[in-house]
Amino acid sequence: MENMIEVINVNKVFGKKNSVQTQVLNGADLTVERGEFVSLMGASGSGKSTLLYLIGGLDREFKGDIRICGKSIGKMKEKELSKIRLGKIGFIFQFYNLVQNLNVEDNILLPSLVAGKSRASLEKDLNEILAITGLTEKRKSMPGKLSGGQQQRVAIARAVISNPEIILADEATGNLDSKSGAEIMDLFRRLNQEKGITILQVTHSKKCADYGTRTVVLENGRTVSDSDHMELNVEKLRERSQKAMASAMRI
Repeated sequence: MENMIEVINVNKVFGKKNSVQTQVLNGADLTVERGEFVSLMGASGSGKSTLLYLIGGLDREFKGDIRICGKSIGKMKEKELSKIRLGKIGFIFQFYNLVQNLNVEDNILLPSLVAGKSRASLEKDLNEILAITGLTEKRKSMPGKLSGGQQQRVAIARAVISNPEIILADEATGNLDSKSGAEIMDLFRRLNQEKGITILQVTHSKKCADYGTRTVVLENGRTVSDSDHMELNVEKLRERSQKAMASAMRI
């Protein structure tokens, strides 16, 4: 399988040399293959959001190597990195960041129009993504008339309309109730399975993490656990079986 994201021995320090410094990432490693849906978990301060921003090229101050689709982004010129961000990566954040005086479809189209694409060339993709996200009937609505879950779906549609190969999501359900959060996670799973988009999400929720195909845990700035959900389930079943057998033998 093709590696879409490679993080190799990445270190990140906040603070200048002559002031107090905080080591946020300490030799972090991560590989995400094409078509995976990976959940990145860890306690507050473990470095998961920082790592996501580095992968997306939103922060470029780090040591080590980060590769997107085989290309190292660390020493890339800003113009080339911008092309990768616009063409290959869709960003989704905890806060929706919608333009309040633009309706749903204009919010979705805005980044693509700014990038130089014509509205006519985007019409087919717009209709498709409105249908996938369940927003067709809301296309002319203003953000203030939408629920939190609907606003997050607009943000997802905005990220997906450029047909990215990768979605980077940072606590995408953090501001939503459990029902709306589940709907967003169902949408992520559909985008992953039907459109083949590789997804890396940061989440503090085990329930959200389980929507993915693999969970990576960060602790003190480095990967300490990388588990396939199926393997985890098999292990749990094995443990239960062993406990049941031990209990039966005691009887």
